[in-house]
Amino acid sequence: MEQTVDHVRLVERAQLGDKECLDRLAELAEERLRVDIFRLTLQEDVAQEIVQESMFEMFRMLDDLKEAHRFWPWLYRIAINKMRLYYRAEKRRRTVTASAVAEKAAYGSSEQAMAGAISTELKDIVLGAMRRLKPRYRTVLTMRCYREMEYSQIAESMGCSEFAARMLFYRAKKSLRKQLSRFGFGKGMLLPALVLFGRITARSEAAASVSVSVAAMKVGIAAGAAGLATSTTGIVSLAVAGALTVGATTVSLGPVVGGVGSGAEFVGSMQVAERMGTLGQGNEELWCYYPDNTNGPVMMRLLRWDSGRNGAYCKWLQNEQATYYYDEAAETVHIENHRIWREDLSVWRLPTDPPELSEFLSRVERRIDGMRYVRGGGTGLLVICEGRRAGSPSQVSRHSNVLDEQYFLYGWSARTKRLDNRDAMHKRGWTYFRVSGGIGEEKISGTGRLPFVDAARAEYGAWLKLDVGDGLKIGDNGEEARIYEGGRFAASYAGGSFFAGLSRPWMGLHTIDTIRRDAAEKRIWFETEPREQGDAAEVVLARGETKLSYAVNLDKDIIERIEILSKDGRKGELLFSYLDEVDGLEDEFAAPVWKSIGGRPRGAPGVLWLMNLADGNL
Repeated sequence: MEQTVDHVRLVERAQLGDKECLDRLAELAEERLRVDIFRLTLQEDVAQEIVQESMFEMFRMLDDLKEAHRFWPWLYRIAINKMRLYYRAEKRRRTVTASAVAEKAAYGSSEQAMAGAISTELKDIVLGAMRRLKPRYRTVLTMRCYREMEYSQIAESMGCSEFAARMLFYRAKKSLRKQLSRFGFGKGMLLPALVLFGRITARSEAAASVSVSVAAMKVGIAAGAAGLATSTTGIVSLAVAGALTVGATTVSLGPVVGGVGSGAEFVGSMQVAERMGTLGQGNEELWCYYPDNTNGPVMMRLLRWDSGRNGAYCKWLQNEQATYYYDEAAETVHIENHRIWREDLSVWRLPTDPPELSEFLSRVERRIDGMRYVRGGGTGLLVICEGRRAGSPSQVSRHSNVLDEQYFLYGWSARTKRLDNRDAMHKRGWTYFRVSGGIGEEKISGTGRLPFVDAARAEYGAWLKLDVGDGLKIGDNGEEARIYEGGRFAASYAGGSFFAGLSRPWMGLHTIDTIRRDAAEKRIWFETEPREQGDAAEVVLARGETKLSYAVNLDKDIIERIEILSKDGRKGELLFSYLDEVDGLEDEFAAPVWKSIGGRPRGAPGVLWLMNLADGNL
């Protein structure tokens, strides 16, 4: 931490009304944030916006800071929260090349001073490696390496425990080493790369004299071992060697509310290794992890006794990157297009479902699902369900998730064979699609973009544009959904509203379940039938005389066609085509943008928007 300015004294006097000290504190804070937030975002305009909002919040909340010596962690927490809010609202990050970042990163005379010593190629490699890190990894590296913040201060800024901050720093270093290794750099390049990144993102020649101490790079033995245990080979090797005790990795990232079943508890990475693969015959174990909240994406691990494979275990894993099926008998991992669906085509239930939703699904399917449910939500919620078989009563427990999404990295041996069964668009993680068809005499056409996995959602978020006849236009860019009639603004809804009743595979459930759960939320009756092709199913939604019949490709996890029968006898269909190749199509496939300010958003229509479209009264 810098000791050149007594920031504690500045804070105390600023809180007493000393305008000169407040100005000096603001100058110091803005200068520091401008550099560090750029290191986190690697986008100058974004960094500037976040710094401005953070400074405004600092002025507004300074009097609420009780302990002046905690000013920097307090300020960083404000900035990190602003950054999270920005990216959640943005949902479509711009792609910034390493060379473009290098041009923006090297400020003024700092670039001239280093031009003779550091090649542009090396800069691009380091900047490219840092850009590919998760933002929270860049955050902890910046705090620890360039500001030499204590782990306790980092924990306070990031809202986690000190031990969790140490593990996060360990994983950040490990991830950076991996990125550098792609260019042939060994472990010894880590420290020089961090120094170089600090220098080329400095704002002056004097500030460019960055150094990173060896002491700052240390995390401690226990945290290092815990970080190792989340890696692919780490889980396997530690499980065999028994080198790490459960207690060493049992750390809370925050309070647990409303424990259910066996009670709230903490789970360590070692327990992950021990529990996966230990079920008895006929048992099933489902892990659900919600990185944001229970209304956001869900990641799942499913372990089930598979009698059809000579009693071997099969493991399904769905994380933010892909869907994996592990055939233990064949020692093979299959990477699939589709999310999991129930073999009997019953609706997939989640342990966080509201009771009303569960009750309606039970009425429609004429069976009682025995799963026990948890209440409440929160960031990083992990719920584990254990039962004898699908649909039977399950023991449900709620956990504080120590290792974030690290639970949902694959845990099989590096020697396991891998078969990638995905098509081109699923390997890419997203695609464009076209919509054609009509209702009655009205022609329907449109375009859209669909992310298949949560990792693609930030940069390639979902959007949709539809033209119905000559006058009705429907648009949803993820931030706001609108309807225009005859060229005039008609209605505004929350972003994502017009994806209700459509494919949303990035949310973690198969399309066939997304459609039916959307219908159940609005208490719309439905029926499900397998089609003659083994990889297809039909879902029919009915409201009065209005029916929507969905043709769902189970293997590709997409809707192929929606047939429409409205209450006045009008018939129609929507046909969806998805593109394997997307290069050079940016002009045709552009998200809807509105210059004017819309009205106050209406309540989310859910799948009713499609029913109303079929009836001609949207």
